[in-house]
Parts: sequence; structure tokens; C-alpha cells
Amino acid sequence: MQGTAFWFFITAVVFVIIGMAWGIFMAITGDHLHAPAHAHLNLIGWVTMALFGVYYHLVPAAGESRLATIHYAVATLGVLLIVPGIVMVNEGAGEGLAKAGSVLTILSMLVFLWIVISTRGKTA
Repeated sequence: MQGTAFWFFITAVVFVIIGMAWGIFMAITGDHLHAPAHAHLNLIGWVTMALFGVYYHLVPAAGESRLATIHYAVATLGVLLIVPGIVMVNEGAGEGLAKAGSVLTILSMLVFLWIVISTRGKTA
């Protein structure tokens, strides 16, 4: 695994390690206030990012474009904003960061849709 596929996958692994540690911390403390943020970190940060990485690994032509690099940046920034944004919402500190992260997250999925459609039939 290399290139865009590698970066998506390694980022996913980092996110899941953080998510697992956070889940253990919540279990130990009994404080589950931020469980929605934890869930988003695991679902978007681990599962979605890993699936992006798998696709780029299976379809190397898709990962070679500048758009794939942009996709990685937008997807990663989306996770980095939505997760603390949800924490802020839970603490009554406003919704701005969560909204920005949400917009970037759906934008990254739309970019991925375009990449999948445009690389149809270009498997290794």
C-alpha cells in the first residue's frame, strides 16, 4: 500500500487508536457525555477513512490524481473539525465547528463519488 491509499489507511488507524483510548476512558470514568463524538470519530475517522484507503489501493489510478490528494485533505480536516465540534455542542459551546466539519465530511464523500464514477473500470 502506498500513496493516497497509505495515507488514508494510516490516518484511519491513528483515528481508531484515539477512538479506542477515548472509549476506554469513558468506560473507566463512567462519563459518556461525549459518546456521540466518540462514535463519529470511530465511524468517520476509522471506518470511512479505511474504506477510502482500500478503494485507492484496489484502484491505484484513482489515487494518482491531484483530486485524490484534495480528497484526503478534505476528509481528514472534516474529521478533525466534526469530532471536537460535537464535543463543543455537547458542552453548550456552539455548533459552528460541528457544522463546518459536517460540510467538509459530506463534501469529501461527494468528491469520492466523483472519483469512483470517473475511475470506473480502471482496476489494477
